[in-house]
Amino acid sequence: MKRILIFLMAIVTLAVTSPAFAASSRSAFGAQQRKNRSIMELPLFERAVLIIKKYETLHKPRHWPYVGYGHQVQPGEPYRRGVQLTEAQADALLRKDLAKFCALYSQYGKDSVLLGALAYNCGPGVVNKSSILKKLKSGDRNIFKAYTSHCRYKGKRHKGLYNRRLTELAALFIP
Repeated sequence: MKRILIFLMAIVTLAVTSPAFAASSRSAFGAQQRKNRSIMELPLFERAVLIIKKYETLHKPRHWPYVGYGHQVQPGEPYRRGVQLTEAQADALLRKDLAKFCALYSQYGKDSVLLGALAYNCGPGVVNKSSILKKLKSGDRNIFKAYTSHCRYKGKRHKGLYNRRLTELAALFIP
C-alpha cells in the first residue's frame, strides 16, 4: 500500500511540474485574472460605456423610439421601427452618442465623462440647468447630493436610477 501511495505521489508531482500543466494553469490563471479585473482599471470613457450598457440594456423593437442602448431616434436617422440593432451596431451608436455628450462638456476636463453619462440618460437640457453644472462651474466638488437627485421617473424616486447614479459617481467622479 505504501508503495502505491509513493508511486501516485510521484506521478502527481511529475504531472504538476510538466510544461504542459504549467501552460494550462497559466492560461487558467490568466483567464481568472481577466475575469476578476476591476472596472477602475479601464479609462473613464470605457467605464461609462460599461455602466450605460449595464443599466440601459439592449432595447427591443417594442421600445421604439429608443434603439440600441437607449438612443432616442431623431428625425432623419436611418433607424426603422420594428428592427432591432445588433450588439455591434448598438455599441457603436452608444460610443458615438457618449463621445458627442462628452465633447459638449469638454471644458469641464475630468468631469466631462461624468456629465456626458448623465446627459446620455437625462438629456443635455437637464444637465445644463442642473445644480451639478453650477457647482462644478463655481469650483465646488461636493456634488453627491445634487448628482443623486437625478433619480426620478414619472415624478417618483426610482431605486434603479439611484443605484445607477451611485455607480456613475463611484466609477466616473474624480475628486
